[in-house]
Amino acid sequence: MDTGVCILELLGVFLSLSAWLCSLTTTLMSQWLTLSTDLLPAESYELGLWETCVVQELGILECRPYDSLLGLPPDIRLARILMCTTLATGLMSLSFAIPGIYLVNSCKGTETLQAKRTLKMFGGVLCFATGVLVVIPVSYVAHLTVLRFFDETVPDVVPRWEFGCALFWGWTASLLHVVAGSLLITSCLYLQNEQYPMPGSVPLQGRPASPEMSPRRRTEYV
Repeated sequence: MDTGVCILELLGVFLSLSAWLCSLTTTLMSQWLTLSTDLLPAESYELGLWETCVVQELGILECRPYDSLLGLPPDIRLARILMCTTLATGLMSLSFAIPGIYLVNSCKGTETLQAKRTLKMFGGVLCFATGVLVVIPVSYVAHLTVLRFFDETVPDVVPRWEFGCALFWGWTASLLHVVAGSLLITSCLYLQNEQYPMPGSVPLQGRPASPEMSPRRRTEYV
């Protein structure tokens, strides 16, 4: 097995796991949007997918969860649904990619390159799709925030929401998912015409030649 392929596989799985953790952090964070006003400089507000929070000057954080799903703004409701789908898809990609790498001896006795390559390819495609799923809600919320911030119909004295840390975590997770999926798919292309050696098997060139393959001719006696 080529060392470069093993490095691609391990790097792809590591980045995929890191991306999933970033997605989980993005989903749970309450800092999707932030708001601070000059009228109340001692307090700032945070808006997340699951709750709203008030941060006081002394560092005291008070959060209140949303009462109902149907009462949420459409963008927050869509972001919540897509981020939950993203977490499920990311776990599926890991569950397919990890058994498909060379260093994991799954399906002992029957493992072949085609089976492991199929698992890893499917995991890479799911990981790439997860990156697309992450960027949709994050960018959509950011787009609406920009439109509302520069809305000229709203008076200047009205406070406006701005980007929170969760949006940047989401963009980072999307990038890591796309890179991880690309690495896993690339490692599959290198192994298209190869076969994994069986654990404990003897290479073909090291095996003794069978009697049928022996170059010695059979001596005939009269």
